[in-house]
Amino acid sequence: MTTATLERKTEPQTTFAVVDCDIHPTLRGGLDNIRLHLASRWHEHLRVYGPHMHQALAKTLMFPRMQPGLARLDAWPPEGGAPGSSLSFMRRQHLDPNGVRFGMLQPLGPGPMQRNLDFGAAVCCAFNEWQLQEWAAEDPRLKGALVIIPDDATAAVAEIRRVGSNPKFVQIAFPPRTAEPPGHRRYWPIYETAQEFDLPIGMHVSGFNGHTLTGGGWPSYYLEDHFSNVQVMQSVVTSLVLEGVFERFRNLKVVLIEGGFGWVPALMWRLDKHWARLREEVPHVKRPPSEYIKRNVWFTTQPIEEPERPGDLLHTIAWIGWDRLLFSTDYPHWDFDDPKFAFKVGITEAQRTQLYSGNALSVYTRLA
Repeated sequence: MTTATLERKTEPQTTFAVVDCDIHPTLRGGLDNIRLHLASRWHEHLRVYGPHMHQALAKTLMFPRMQPGLARLDAWPPEGGAPGSSLSFMRRQHLDPNGVRFGMLQPLGPGPMQRNLDFGAAVCCAFNEWQLQEWAAEDPRLKGALVIIPDDATAAVAEIRRVGSNPKFVQIAFPPRTAEPPGHRRYWPIYETAQEFDLPIGMHVSGFNGHTLTGGGWPSYYLEDHFSNVQVMQSVVTSLVLEGVFERFRNLKVVLIEGGFGWVPALMWRLDKHWARLREEVPHVKRPPSEYIKRNVWFTTQPIEEPERPGDLLHTIAWIGWDRLLFSTDYPHWDFDDPKFAFKVGITEAQRTQLYSGNALSVYTRLA
């Protein structure tokens, strides 16, 4: 996919503080670059067998993007390597000019998707050490997402307990496409531990669980695949609410990353309507579903829906709640949202502060 970019002789500086909740660091040379952080027993396994993921195409995405590296055309570091692999270039291109006060790392590694759960847990551990040593330790603005393998709750809890007290980690990376709907009780030990450590669960659109991407089977086009992210997030919210996760873990925070937000009001209306009629089936859901969503769930802004009438976006945000949205750019990917141009409708200074930094500082308490 080739995307034209607007040429600017001088790039304007961002004049307000930004907390970017979606920045993708990339391994410079694939999994071999985390060998240093892998236990020795896995070195030969990685060389001989390598990753074995749930999806059929083991070394690429289900529908490969046409844009190399999923990235902006200008995001390739001049010193070589993949987009997102150079901290110095990330500073020059994004962190400094865009006024990023804090940036949430969202590594898209294969650990959570491994069929071999022991190897997957080891890769997750290695990615966590890689984030700490090569990113968070080198730039205090960057904060890690603690990578776990959710389908092995015992290993996931052990990893949270191993490094979850490190202040450089501000959330737990939990892929939304799991073996079963994420509200199921096999995942509850993870939520209990996340609540104990006051670490939000960050669900970034990623991961493959071996199931078809849509309820009707495999899509024909990348466009369908890309849109299915919204359907996944709707299913995630529905499962977490109706299985009673938020009733059991009342202080749990869940951040849905890169799944849009325009669909949220309609989902809340529908869930409330059906809960009012069928609530006897789910007595553990003691409040209208919308109340749990407004208490326990947040949404990042990228990708921002852009209705034909721009003012409708403001109404949508008002229905969701101005305190529910966290700003994100998706750097260095091709659908990057520049903080200087992300909102094409007028917002007040108070709303701008909420969206670009205030809400994130409230959700991610370790940033204070």
